[in-house]
Amino acid sequence: MAGGKHDSTRIDLTRTLELLREHITQALCGAAFQKVRSTQRQRRWSLWALVQFWIAIVLRAPPSLSQALVELGEGRLPLGQPVEATDQAFFERCKNLTWRFFAQVFRQFIAGLLRFAKPRYRSDLSDLRERFTDVLVIDGSRLAAVARKLKILWNERSVVLPGCLIALYDLFRGIPRILEFCADAAASESKRALAVLDQVNAGVLIVGDRLYCTAQFFGKLGQRGVFGVFRRNKRLGLRRTTAKPLRKKRCLGGLLVEYLVEAGSGQTAAKQELRLIRFKKGRQVRELLTNVLDSKRLSAEEAMDLYPARWTVERMYYDLKVVLNLNRVYAANPNAVGMQVYASALVYTAMRIAQGEVAEKAGITPEEISPAKFFPKIAAACAAYIFTEWGVAEVIRLNPEKRIRRPRWKGRRFTTVDVEDVRTRPRAGRRRKRRYCKARRHWKSFSHVRGGRKLTW
Repeated sequence: MAGGKHDSTRIDLTRTLELLREHITQALCGAAFQKVRSTQRQRRWSLWALVQFWIAIVLRAPPSLSQALVELGEGRLPLGQPVEATDQAFFERCKNLTWRFFAQVFRQFIAGLLRFAKPRYRSDLSDLRERFTDVLVIDGSRLAAVARKLKILWNERSVVLPGCLIALYDLFRGIPRILEFCADAAASESKRALAVLDQVNAGVLIVGDRLYCTAQFFGKLGQRGVFGVFRRNKRLGLRRTTAKPLRKKRCLGGLLVEYLVEAGSGQTAAKQELRLIRFKKGRQVRELLTNVLDSKRLSAEEAMDLYPARWTVERMYYDLKVVLNLNRVYAANPNAVGMQVYASALVYTAMRIAQGEVAEKAGITPEEISPAKFFPKIAAACAAYIFTEWGVAEVIRLNPEKRIRRPRWKGRRFTTVDVEDVRTRPRAGRRRKRRYCKARRHWKSFSHVRGGRKLTW
């Protein structure tokens, strides 16, 4: 669409805040607590207040947790609920309350959003929605290094990482459907991915890179009734089961060939019957493996078009770490790190749902809105919205004998933004390459910092 057509279109910035307020309730936090409760009990820092505080941290991005607590006491922290307790009580709460409570809040938040969240993203691949329940992209990532402020890290020469993530990203809704945090950054990604599959429903199509292209992973997919498309891992042995290819076609200036193959040796996992899709154009060769044997359900051309969409999950990790400031870990104990991770995921999910809604109203695709431009304006608008509401509430409290009408903030200049101010722009010039740092090779999980002995939490 031409840019001039939408020059006067303004989009709402408070929808993200509305979603967080509407769905993250005290009832939801209480239900999540009952599912993960062991010996924990309610305290002055209630579960709901703690969740609200960490969401406010993501929106506000304060210099430190201590500064955030000061702002909370002064009523200047968006979404934060005042708590009559010492700062030490907060740090003790974050240290002792398991991060699995936040993980359960995230799962229930996602379940609530799925009831009305429409698949507005990647409309070019929308035909796949008719043949698969969902299309999810899987990938893992490690968190950024912990700052060397802790005494136990002073003599540690390696870069210390506080944990790692694995996510299943919903391609059509633009949100992380499943996000699992692990406090041990050295934990095996393939083993964690196998465990995550227990949460995936039958009929889903999963896209991933060559790490997941193993006979064991395909075997677990078959047991769950789930389908997968992965880039071929050369370590996985293949044997053609048919002499002639299933299909051979010239397209896009190259040659597209399909074979039925038997994957694996049968020693560590059962042999798998798969379909090999191979596209060759000059020296460029791309090979995909899938357990969707029916080409009518997933054609070779669709698989080749689908695989580049795997980079959407990489973009999600970038937005979480850079745009939502997850690269800056506020605390070093695993429970607090997990809380920050899931608070960031809650805000990101609400933002992506709001991004799809406002894009639809503006008549553009959600991909045309840049999260790096959209989120800072959302955070500023949320802060202004909360402060103005607080000011009105104070006026009402100080004038109990008068009937004061609450103003409507929807559509005001400070709660909206011109769509052109948040649209993506074509990249100018060549893309800069990230400089390689040799220190990135030498890292250690925070769980193993004391002489190689694994810490227990």
